[in-house]
Amino acid sequence: MTNLLRLFFIAIGISLFSCDKNRVYDTYQTLPQVGWHKDSVMSFHLKNVDTITNYNLFINLRADQNYPYNNLFLETSISFPYGKEIVDTLEYKMAHPDGRLLGQGTGSLKESKLWLREEVRFPEQGQYTLKIKQLMRAQGEIEPLEYLPGITEIGVRIEQVTP
Repeated sequence: MTNLLRLFFIAIGISLFSCDKNRVYDTYQTLPQVGWHKDSVMSFHLKNVDTITNYNLFINLRADQNYPYNNLFLETSISFPYGKEIVDTLEYKMAHPDGRLLGQGTGSLKESKLWLREEVRFPEQGQYTLKIKQLMRAQGEIEPLEYLPGITEIGVRIEQVTP
């Protein structure tokens, strides 16, 4: 590889990283091809977060053309280091009225950045755990779906709020 080409790739990498300066935490977990099982809880461990800074929390997910619904119901919980827990049930719009998935990306895979919490402060030092579980049901059914198809990856992103 020539030095000019190497320099070009380094410049691209630096510019991409600098555009994302508010990112504090950003990770994904891959789901099985059969789908997201109703009992599968995705856990994300947040260690050593700043107790003074405010953060925006997001759920990132990647879905493909196999996702059959216009919405998505999730249960989230945030466990604090000393035992407190906050649990929420959330609904997100996932598709246009014609069925096309919302989100960024070309082709059949779309990435969605979904708001979880805005301007959060983590008041306790230590490890926080964020858990995400799908709560989808077929229309008219009481029991959750055994497997939710079409969600390929689920992630968590934390961004520092800029003053």
